Amino acid sequence: MSNNEEKSSFVPYVSSSRSLPELTVTAIVFGVILAVVFGAANAYLGLKVGLTVSASIPAAVISMGIIRGLFKRDSILENNIVQTMTTAGEAIGAGAVFTLPAFFMLNIQLSQAVIIFIMLTGGLLGVFMMVPLRQMLIVKEHETLPYPEGTACAEVLKSGEKGGENAKTVAFGFLFGGLVKTLADGFMLFKSEIETTVYKFKNAVIGTDIYPALLGVGYIIGPRIAGQMLAGGLLAWIVLIPAISFFGADSAKAIFPANVPIGKLDAWGIWDNYIKYIGAGSVAVGGLITLIKTLPTLIGTAATMMKGLASGNANSLSIKRTEKDLPFQYVIIGVLAIIVIIAFTPITNVGIIGAIAIAIFGFLFVAVASRIVGLVGSSSSPVSGMTIATLLIVTLIYKMAGLHGVHGMTAALTVAAIVCTALAVAGDISQDLKTGYLVGGTPWKQQVAMSIGVVASGTVIGIILIILNKSYGLGSTALPAPRASLMKILVQGIFGGDLPWTLILIGAAVAVSIEFLGLNSLVVAVGLYLPVHTSMPIMFGGIVRWLVDITSKSKEEREARGDKGVLFASGLIAGESLLGVIIAILIFFKVPIPSAALTDNRVIPLVIFLAICIILYFVSKSAKAERK
Repeated sequence: MSNNEEKSSFVPYVSSSRSLPELTVTAIVFGVILAVVFGAANAYLGLKVGLTVSASIPAAVISMGIIRGLFKRDSILENNIVQTMTTAGEAIGAGAVFTLPAFFMLNIQLSQAVIIFIMLTGGLLGVFMMVPLRQMLIVKEHETLPYPEGTACAEVLKSGEKGGENAKTVAFGFLFGGLVKTLADGFMLFKSEIETTVYKFKNAVIGTDIYPALLGVGYIIGPRIAGQMLAGGLLAWIVLIPAISFFGADSAKAIFPANVPIGKLDAWGIWDNYIKYIGAGSVAVGGLITLIKTLPTLIGTAATMMKGLASGNANSLSIKRTEKDLPFQYVIIGVLAIIVIIAFTPITNVGIIGAIAIAIFGFLFVAVASRIVGLVGSSSSPVSGMTIATLLIVTLIYKMAGLHGVHGMTAALTVAAIVCTALAVAGDISQDLKTGYLVGGTPWKQQVAMSIGVVASGTVIGIILIILNKSYGLGSTALPAPRASLMKILVQGIFGGDLPWTLILIGAAVAVSIEFLGLNSLVVAVGLYLPVHTSMPIMFGGIVRWLVDITSKSKEEREARGDKGVLFASGLIAGESLLGVIIAILIFFKVPIPSAALTDNRVIPLVIFLAICIILYFVSKSAKAERK
């Protein structure tokens, strides 16, 4: 029996013989718009909390609401193209904020041309390198690799008759998220942060931001992950900070890097001078642990991939529309051309060493990322761990090759940024290709659409980063950029030799201990690195999701409520994030904005935040009647 006959038992939603509108001008226009919008939103969110969320389902419902509801066009394949392009923006946003802010923190000036070059080369490599893996991962392992986000998005597209109502849910969340952000950070009518000390517990602080986007993130990731993230925050703010205050109270001066006695540092001073480095070590080791845990998958994927390429199955060109990828020879030419350009272009100066590293780590980790997201989803993919591994190895190679100082740091960070972007894009296009496989999309058209989305979002993400940096400051408490801060600490410490290794190793030991407790060390480490004020509202979102689940009488009801809540939560995230970008633009252009809140009253923001929690709960519960 041939391979095609073996997999013929699966029947896509749209037959391979049917011809529906797919890669149309309408789909491309809406896809470009949503790619830029969700790219900006995810960039803001990634800078704020170090996490990004999937844009595929919100994009799918928005697309159906507009294309089907407003333009009366009826094509599931057209909507699939729109969501495919939108996730390109999400992936570019993740690749950008996990690495590029490190340049700004090191005062390394990046031109728009350099940022665009990094984003486009990384993004297109991610698309091209995934092409030969599609037949193997998406088709041949259809039963073993569920690709959760891709499968969920396919179900949303197939239930398109509800697209208009679902789009309203997203818009409803967008309105609330944007409104709270505007009132809190635009007009400064109330404080966006609540904080209190603990009685007779020196420098122990509990606080929370009241941002709806963080509430939405918590709802989407669920109570278990949200709880582990909060555990990291509580470990820092009610254990480590008070402990450092107590044991170091009589020291003559802080060990690193402040030149004042620890006894005179408040909680924020200790966090800035100590906890950030402990957290950095914890995040680095947590990422590497996640990567090590995937080594069996890495080895298995590499072996299967080589076997598939040797037999020619990876480039199987069926006559069926639903089996056609981009021509393999064009993919090879594209990858080689990009690597050669990277090696010899004066734009980045990474040289042949950097280009070879990008080729090796890019393809190696793209294969890993594309398979891992099929098992655990995009949000759990160890992109940070793979990027850290790339950065550490490349930094050491550059240092041994005699490259030092700013030039060495710039080259190492550039290589890491290109690889990180490639991984993020490859993971997302894997989910999109799974969606396309289930609904009957044309693979090569999705691959072209993803490339267009990469180009569209990659050309504007640099402008957004520059505006956010000049308005808020990348690496500040407003936008801590935790993943990029870690990259900056590592590369600066290795090249400069002044890394506070004691603090870094304490964080590493914490990550190892957490892993032995059976928890996700990377998630806890991110919570340890960030202020507890960021983890707390995420936990509130997780609690709302938990309440929704336990009050559901059946699995079907729980899934319906969860899906409705995810749409509203996605709207909260998009609304607040985009308004944050707009406020940053106003600040950038010197538009007068109040510099302080009109009142220090802590009850008002708390009541507003709890009201959004209640609304999220009842919006989720309303899905019960719709399912019936």
